[in-house]
Amino acid sequence: MTRSELDEDFHADGLDPQVWSPYYLPHWSSRAESAATLRVHDAQLHLTIPPSQPLWCPDRHPEPLRVSCIQTANRSGPVGSTDGPQAFAEGLTVREEQPDFRGYTPHFGHVEVRMRAVVSARSMFAFWLAGLEDVPGRGGEVCVVEVFGDAVRAGSADVGTGVKQLADPGLVPEFSAEPLPIDVAEFHTYAVDWRPDGLTFTVDGEVVRTSAQSPDYPMQLVLGLFDFPGGADPGAEVPVAELFVSHVRGWPPQ
Repeated sequence: MTRSELDEDFHADGLDPQVWSPYYLPHWSSRAESAATLRVHDAQLHLTIPPSQPLWCPDRHPEPLRVSCIQTANRSGPVGSTDGPQAFAEGLTVREEQPDFRGYTPHFGHVEVRMRAVVSARSMFAFWLAGLEDVPGRGGEVCVVEVFGDAVRAGSADVGTGVKQLADPGLVPEFSAEPLPIDVAEFHTYAVDWRPDGLTFTVDGEVVRTSAQSPDYPMQLVLGLFDFPGGADPGAEVPVAELFVSHVRGWPPQ
């Protein structure tokens, strides 16, 4: 199913399986090994990375990484092929073939998320749009927000936004993290207006970046938490990263 609009306020008992896949790039590992730790309660999606959560792709990802992410689409080629979106290394092959799932894959429009995060110096949260690479070259990324915990200060944070080229040779890298006077532990609305002639990124309705670039193909939404335990003291208490999401919305260009 392909939806033209999305109005997700998390009032149901769990994720809507017609919209969301609770796995992060499972074709490079498996659904079982990439499942997010999540609950839906009090009209919010609550993503966490508890100390017991295993590493994601531990034999393939160059840096130790734990992930709790959800996506609005997914697909891959057969096992053993290199046909899968968002490859993080050269020569990756599919380990578990994924069916073609497209819960919400907009092609231009307005997309926004309202959320708050609890992150430490070893974790981050992000929300982005990504091509499915169902056609070669359709693999760019529109990053609506990306915040590392070590860039969070009292009353401000470096908020990453912009365009990442990845598998789209037609795009030019145009991404940076700029300081904004916000507390990411409080709710904020992060959004992008995606038009054929460019992109406008906003935080709480205020423009923080514009771009003349615009990927011209359907994209999925990816939302989640990342934990980087590689440099942590083995004896130290593991901080639990958390993300609370009150809504995710998207609609066609007005």
